[in-house]
Amino acid sequence: MSNFFPMPQYQSTAGIPPSANPGSHNGRGVPDVAGDADPATGYVVRVDGEEFVIGGTSAVAPLWAGLIALMNQKLSHPVGFLNPLIYQPLVGKGSFRDISSGDNGAYSAKQGWDACTGWGTPNGAKLLQALGG
Repeated sequence: MSNFFPMPQYQSTAGIPPSANPGSHNGRGVPDVAGDADPATGYVVRVDGEEFVIGGTSAVAPLWAGLIALMNQKLSHPVGFLNPLIYQPLVGKGSFRDISSGDNGAYSAKQGWDACTGWGTPNGAKLLQALGG
């Protein structure tokens, strides 16, 4: 949970817990979604003719950018700021593979949104359909 940013209105019904940090601040819940952060099990990429595996933000952010570009193309209009949409029951529910086991040291994964994996990993086809595609 952010100690700096307030909880946005779109997260108000997601069950965001207080921060595990001293003061138990009720801030913006992170993450919104999950991606493979482990460089040993992440994503195979090819750079300068060589293949290797990377994980974390450096891998997940471009994957999301590509998914959103494809959704924009299919929808014939920009998705826009996606975060509020994925917290709406008709869009978020069923559009993600929920991750409900594991922990990050301070929080445990559970059904629905959690502070380890957010909503989970996207199912691009279901997310596109929920957005009207």
